[in-house]
Amino acid sequence: MTEPLRLGVVGLGRAFMLMLPTLAHHPLVRLVAAADPREEARRQFESDFSRPDAPARSYDSVEKLCADDAVEALYIASPHQFHVAHVRLAAAHGKHVLVEKPMALTIADCQAMIEAADAAGVHLLVGHSHSYDAPYLKASELIRSGRFGRARMITALNHTDFLYRPRRPEELDTAQGGGVVFSQGAHQVDIARLLGGGLVSTVRATTGRFDPARPTEGAYQAFLTFSDGASATLTYSGYGRYDSDEQLGWIGEMGQRRDPESYGTARRGLVGISTPEEEAALKNTRTYGVAKSSVAPLSATLGHNHFGPITVCCEQADLRPLAEGVMVYADDRRWLETLPAPTVPRAEVVDELYAAVRSGIAPLHSGAWGMATLEVCLAILESARAGREIALQHQIAPG
Repeated sequence: MTEPLRLGVVGLGRAFMLMLPTLAHHPLVRLVAAADPREEARRQFESDFSRPDAPARSYDSVEKLCADDAVEALYIASPHQFHVAHVRLAAAHGKHVLVEKPMALTIADCQAMIEAADAAGVHLLVGHSHSYDAPYLKASELIRSGRFGRARMITALNHTDFLYRPRRPEELDTAQGGGVVFSQGAHQVDIARLLGGGLVSTVRATTGRFDPARPTEGAYQAFLTFSDGASATLTYSGYGRYDSDEQLGWIGEMGQRRDPESYGTARRGLVGISTPEEEAALKNTRTYGVAKSSVAPLSATLGHNHFGPITVCCEQADLRPLAEGVMVYADDRRWLETLPAPTVPRAEVVDELYAAVRSGIAPLHSGAWGMATLEVCLAILESARAGREIALQHQIAPG
């Protein structure tokens, strides 16, 4: 019988809530312990994941969690600025690591995390990012098969209400990892790098700060060139007006049915909020231990996760990853390369982690891959500030 990976969680906040359906229902992983400063979150975790023969454990510090000998790997879902310290601590205790994106806020911190994992002989994976999603992995497989020639142009866009979801003060401060470039660019850049071969050469970008009440980047446009001459244009807006799910038949990012009549919900939710403390308290109502637990039978979805409309122009066909597969537009016909409907959302994340830990299979989303994606995100910010093209030096191809 396949032995599930015994997983601990660092941080029971919003990121954990989004990954909870995956971690709670995937047969190859079992949640056994967690660390969070909030007592209500720790109580909820113990209630949700204790078994008669194996009570779940919770701790008020990451150090205590890392010292738990029953934990094989850690999912680090703490705020961005704590990733480097938590990864180094986990590695020092011999734990394999899945760290949330963005991997860190500086290249130096990424390098320190990679070095710590290498020195300890543990695997370091970065994610979830949407480049784990089955439609993008399938599109990459089609490109790398050579059936349609090389990818030459990638067009990606996403319009969401990201900036108007309740935020803590640091999430609106770029210096502390706030804004859409770190949190959302990490998804879009990861996908573009996967489809384009990974080796980004240069970045030219602009960013938008359109609302003084949300003093960070709420939008960006970037033009990426790759070492083989391919290019990608990336557009993201989190200002909560146009919603690009309209182009995907109102199938949402999580593969769920969207209601187009819910227009403006995020902005309306902030009406009457006048202080950062009030907004942080509002966000806390959506976190684990306060909001309704997500540990429930999985509801039916319409398809796989996605990150907005994306088109890849190859030399002999165009490809469009969709929630149900990849549309192929060749010279004389078009067809859908279908994918099986997901039984567990984001299962690919656990699959990759499990294969690395149990079978020693080198992960695609390694520390080096995560650092390369962060380098592009940092280049978007630097290019916008300096008004010039930025050359890159830490890029790697998909393994």
